[in-house]
Parts: sequence; structure tokens; C-alpha cells
Amino acid sequence: MRIALVDPAAFTPQYDHALAAALAASGVDVELVTSAFRFGAVPVPDGYARRELFYPVSTRIFHRSRLRLPLKAAEHVLGLARLRRVSADVLHFQWLPAPELDERLLRPQSPSVLTAHDLLPRRTARKQGLWRRLLRRFQRVVVHSEYGRRTLADLGVDERRLRVIPHPVFPSDPRPDGDGRTLLCLGVIRPYKGLADAIAAVKRMDGARLLVAGDPMEPVDALRREAGDVAQWRLGYLADAEIDRALAESAVALFPYRPETDQSGALLRALGAGVPAVVYDVGGLAEPVRRFAAGRVVRAGDVDALAAAAQELIDDSDALAEARAGARRAREELTWEAAAAAHLRLYEEIAG
Repeated sequence: MRIALVDPAAFTPQYDHALAAALAASGVDVELVTSAFRFGAVPVPDGYARRELFYPVSTRIFHRSRLRLPLKAAEHVLGLARLRRVSADVLHFQWLPAPELDERLLRPQSPSVLTAHDLLPRRTARKQGLWRRLLRRFQRVVVHSEYGRRTLADLGVDERRLRVIPHPVFPSDPRPDGDGRTLLCLGVIRPYKGLADAIAAVKRMDGARLLVAGDPMEPVDALRREAGDVAQWRLGYLADAEIDRALAESAVALFPYRPETDQSGALLRALGAGVPAVVYDVGGLAEPVRRFAAGRVVRAGDVDALAAAAQELIDDSDALAEARAGARRAREELTWEAAAAAHLRLYEEIAG
């Protein structure tokens, strides 16, 4: 079976690589169709092919400048035309980065799947009619949680076309090297990630400090002033070694997200390193934490509860050990091999 994984804007290169490699290891012929990643190195293909059909100029010239957007739109049309020439038994889209254009131009020639990582992406979340029409074009829609399944079913997606495949962990084994009082905010810094709540929670705690590790997609000067000396900042696109160093130094990871996403790759990176998490009960974030007892889940927006849960874990060595054991259970069960097997069953359903 030949599968084309399609992530036009290279939104999730680590996820794309891990899934493509796991599918290839199971005997599938896999090609990753994407674009150049603008912010750092990407993993070397492991058993699969990689082709950059989208955005050949805008990704290399404009970096984050908004000047790239008109050119990117034109290149998106060209990329879709190139995609029609890709031979595959199944096209598996990871993202639709230009939904208004995709509604007019995307007509998959092969059986197709969409993974709804963000369910309804933030920029176009209010255009529910647009997303209903787009989602109808896919034989299957993958979500990472039961919350995601309910959300898209409520939107009108036929439940027979929905499949829940939990987001696997990104496994690593950094040697703990912290003071036992460090809390971590990991990943790209965006408004919906709730960094202000994390700072407020740490300032209400006794003897805790915050490590912020990620690439800012919003201004952070005001947040840095607010945090003062309770926070350390490691900003920019971090290599794997730097992420592992941050995880090794951290006792607990915080995810005070707003309800704008289904699942978090940063959360699965933390659990994969054996670092438990305190999460707001939004989207599907709570599901792996509850399922594996890998930390604490608190009411969304409740900074006091966020602080209390984190304080409990760093003050109670038994509670922290139990949460770390839960994170390790998640690492053992939420594997890329299991995800590849679930995807392969899905592909066989629609490819015949």
C-alpha cells in the first residue's frame, strides 16, 4: 500500500516524521509531501520518502513576515496542482493551511483522510459552514480524543467517518537533573497556551520557579516583566537536546491552555520524558493525564487550582512519584507503533 502524508505548511514536522517512520516500519510505502520547515532542522527520513511540493519560495525568503502571505496563497494553488500528480492509494492530510482555497480547489483523486489536529483551526474556527463542507470530502477524519470526536459529531460530521487515534508520546529518557521545584512551560508560545496563567500560578506558590522553553509567536516582554525573577526563559526554536535538557530540569509541566485545541504535542513530549503534567480541562488534554494518572487536571481558567495542584506534586514526593509512574505508563502504551497499526486499519477500510 502506498500512502502520501500531506502537511503542506510543515506545521508538525516531528509528528509527520514519527508517523511516517512507524508506517514505513510496518511495511507501508510512505511519502511525506510537505514544504521546507522555516524554523530549524527536521528529522532525516527513516524508511520513507520526503518531497517538498509546497511553498518553495515563500518559506525560504520571508520567514515570519506577513509579506509572504500573498505569495504563499499563489504557491498553495501551485502545490495543489502538483499534489494531483502524486500517486497514492490513500492521501492523508495532516493540515489544511488555506481552507478558503482548499474549499474551491481541493478535490482528492484518491481515497483521503484528514487528521483534525486542531479540530477547527483558530483563524477560521467561526466559519463552521466552510469546515462542514471541507470535512465531507474526506472518507475518514481522525481526531486524538473523545472530546474531538464529540466536537466534530456535533458539527455534523457523520460519526461513522470519525476515528479516535490517540496522539502518541514522543519518547525520551533524560536523566533528572533539577531541584524538584521547577515547573515547565514547553512549546511554541501562543496566546492560547495560557503562559500568563502559568506565571500567575507560580507566583502564588511557595518555593517554585518556572522554566519557559519555546519559540515566541506573540510578544513576551510584558510577560517577562510580570514574571520577574520567578521565571527563566529559553526562547527560540529549540533543538531536541535543548528540549531534553529542559525536561530533565523540570519536576512538573504546566498546560493552562484555552479551549482552542484538541491535543498538545508538547504535553506528549513531556509525558514521553516521564514528566507529569498539570493541565486545564480543555479539549482532549485531560484524557491522557486522567487515563494514566500522569498528573492533575483542574478546571479551565482556575489559576488557584493550577497552583494548588502543582504545589501538591512538588511538595509530596509520593504523589510526584505516582504521577511520574503514570507518565511512564503513557510512554509504554501511547506508542507510534500502535498509532501506525490503527492508521493502517483505517487506510485498508477506504482503499479496499
